[in-house]
Order: sequence, then C-alpha cells, then structure tokens
Amino acid sequence: QDLPCLAEVGMVPRRLFDTELAGRLLGLPRVALGSLIEVALGKSLAKEHSAADWSRRPLPEGWLNYAALDVELLIPLRDWVDEQLRAAHKDAWAAQEFAHLAAHATDPAPVRTEPWRRTSGTHDLRTARGLAVVRELWIERDRLASELDKAPGRVLGDRAISGLAAAAEASGFAPTRDSLRAVEGFRWRIPARYESNWLAALGRALALPPRELPAKRLRAEGIPNPKSWPTRFPDAAERWSRIRPATMDLAEQLALPVENLIAPDAVRKLAWEPPPSGSASSIDAFWAADEVRPWQRQLVVPVVTPLL
Repeated sequence: QDLPCLAEVGMVPRRLFDTELAGRLLGLPRVALGSLIEVALGKSLAKEHSAADWSRRPLPEGWLNYAALDVELLIPLRDWVDEQLRAAHKDAWAAQEFAHLAAHATDPAPVRTEPWRRTSGTHDLRTARGLAVVRELWIERDRLASELDKAPGRVLGDRAISGLAAAAEASGFAPTRDSLRAVEGFRWRIPARYESNWLAALGRALALPPRELPAKRLRAEGIPNPKSWPTRFPDAAERWSRIRPATMDLAEQLALPVENLIAPDAVRKLAWEPPPSGSASSIDAFWAADEVRPWQRQLVVPVVTPLL
C-alpha cells in the first residue's frame, strides 16, 4: 500500500526488506509489525492512534510521536529477521521476493470493472434498479470526494449507499427527502451538506430506461472458479485435485503459507491449461512467464510434474 503512494511523489526504492513477508517465509504465527517487535526485541508498540483520521491537518504532536515510534525499531527488527532467514536457509527466497516487490513498485493499480459493485451491502439487493441506485450514488460520491480531496468513505459510507438502495426497493422506488434522511449515514455532517447531490443521483437512477440498468451479476472474466470444474471441466478438476493438495503438503513441510510458496492463481492456471508436453522444463517456463520466482519453481515444479 505504501509503494504506490511513494511512487506518486517520485520515491521509488531500489531495494526493499519486507518484515511481514519475511515473517511469513519463516512460518511465524503472527507477522504484523507489533507482533514481530515483541518476539524479536521484547518491546511493545503503542497503538492508541492506529484508527485515527490521518487526513487531519495539522497532525497533532502526539500523533507525530506515535508515527515516529512506529518505525524507530525497524532497523534492529530487520537485522533480527535477516538473521532468522539465514539460519532457516530462506534468505535467498526472501531476496528474490524483495527484488520482485521492488521491480513492481511503480506498477499501476489494476483497473476494476465496475468498481461500484464492491460497495458493502450490495449483495443484499434484489433488483437491477436497486443496483442502479448504488451505481449513481457511488459515482456522485467519488466525484465529490475528488473535489473535496477526502477519502470517499469520509464523504458517504458504503452502508448508507446500499441502505438507501434497499429502502428504495422496499418503497417501490418512490423515495422522498424524508426517506433519505431516515438512512442514518445521510444524517451525518458531510453527507447532510450534500443532500441535494444524493437526491439528484437518486433521480438519475430512477429515470434510467430498463436497457440502461446494470446487470444483476457481473459476467465472470478469466478462469472460472475451481468449484465449478467437476461438472463443467472434469479434466481440469482432476488436475486441480492432484496438484493443489500437493502444493499444500509441500508448504506445510517447508513451514510457510501455501500462498507464499506459490500463488494459488499460478496453480489454477496450470491446472486449467498446462503446457502440452507436460515436461518439467515446459512447466518451469510456463510459470516463469507468469513471474513465479525461481526459488518457487525450483521447489514446486518437481512435485507437480509427475502429477500432470
């Protein structure tokens, strides 16, 4: 999360050391910064301001002290984690992971199709018209948030958006100013100031002709969920049933989370459409093209090749 923010102001690291990722490679049960510092250095981090509104300006002096203390022990922690990686013979793995992170530090965030569908509570709606209400309110909130330079959730909460859409469904899409005020999130200070904006967005959603309403479900893109494979794609399901448990067993032997041994998506792609020859070299090349790191391929390719 930090890297895209730093890249926006031209700060792109040449090297990285990710203590959380290193903790996962070590198989530690808790890998958050505070937990690692307790284990490594026997100290506790203050967390009294972790949920504060950090968009506030100027930042209070107590918050600045809190932020400084949060990173004061990073170098000693890095040294301890590095020592543990070497002792576990996992330092080369970590080096490849850190290099991969640094190489992708400036990658743009993926563009989501219809991002408004991620609004909390949307899955409870029953109609396309209700989804149209969510969409129009989300778009208006995003526009206002950009204009005000505030996080969208500070302008209007997700639950207020989906709550108004649900209320509109229940009323047969005949909402009034009073029904908008009946949804708690719209009575807060900032949302209340822009009541006319929300009503206008609501009006746009209700005026849409049926052909312009959003689909009730977004069409799936890419490889289907493996849960659907047994009935629809039995060959892929058979491969998945062999190689997925094998990667999980290997991860357990190596004392690390399976998603750090190899990305689940890489395993799905291999099960879905493996290289025609099925040889170890072709699988290695297949995963290399998907940026699976060399240490991961060295460990996993010999395990899955005979299972294909």
